Amino acid sequence: MSRHAKAVPHRPVRHDRLIQESVHDAYKAGLKYPEPTVCPQCEAVFQNGRWEWAARPLQSQEILCPACRRIHDEFPVGFVHVSGDYFMRHRDELMHLIENESVKEKSEHPLERVMDSTPEDGGVVVTTTGIHLARRLGEALQRACHGELSFHYNDAENLVRVYWHR
Repeated sequence: MSRHAKAVPHRPVRHDRLIQESVHDAYKAGLKYPEPTVCPQCEAVFQNGRWEWAARPLQSQEILCPACRRIHDEFPVGFVHVSGDYFMRHRDELMHLIENESVKEKSEHPLERVMDSTPEDGGVVVTTTGIHLARRLGEALQRACHGELSFHYNDAENLVRVYWHR
C-alpha cells in the first residue's frame, strides 16, 4: 500500500437489503402500451389501462398482446393435468366442460386462454396463457365431478400446475 492511500475497512455485504423481484414475467410489459393498441391476431384492444374485447378504434397501433405472444412462443404458465379412469370414460364430456369454462373466462379476460391440450398417460394436459384460467379449470372439474384436486404454484416463475384425478 502506498503511504498516501487510506485503508478502507471491509464491510460485509448485507443481503437482506437486496431487492428481489417477486415475479419476473417477460410477457407483462414494464411500461404501458400506447392507447389505443390492437392485437392484430386476436383483435383484443388495450384501452383504459387493460386488454379488453371492444370495437377496433379507427386510429390505433398494432402490437401482439401478451396472450398471443405466449401462444406464438409456446410458453404457457398454466398446466392442468387431468387423469384417471373417470376421465377416460367421460373424456368428451370433460373436454366440453374445459372448453365451456375457457370460453367464459376468455370473454371476460382476453389474456386468459387455453393454448393446447396434449394426451398424457391416462389423461390430458391442458396448457393456458394465465394462471387464473388453469385454477378455474381445475375448480370446475372439482365442482362438476369431485375427485382429487391439487395446486402447485411456482412463484418465482409465475407458474401453476393443477392436478385433477378421478
